[in-house]
Amino acid sequence: MSDTGTLRTDALTPLHWIGIAMAGVSALVHLYLAVIIPGWLGISFAGATAGFVVGIAAVLVDFRRRLTYLLGVPFTAGQVVLWYVLNDQPGLAELGTVDVVDKVAQVVLIGVLVALYARNT
Repeated sequence: MSDTGTLRTDALTPLHWIGIAMAGVSALVHLYLAVIIPGWLGISFAGATAGFVVGIAAVLVDFRRRLTYLLGVPFTAGQVVLWYVLNDQPGLAELGTVDVVDKVAQVVLIGVLVALYARNT
């Protein structure tokens, strides 16, 4: 574990980089939504952005990576559940590009986090 806050990417595998990329995609989508949606919902998107960015940073500096994987699963799954509940999606045909990109990234991220956590047990 890094105690200096410096990048510690030497031990990162391709699976780590896929997870970082998926978290980055979801962070960018949430940042976009935070900018275009006013009020409390926009603020919640900014909070989600921060969560993904903090997770990426924790992995990159090797700050409790295993705990980050473990916490990342419910955080990301919660994003999917909240999206479904708040949007009351009638069907797949009505999904927008932003929705599809974000949810695919999040589902892949959940799989990566589970695999990384299991690998480090």
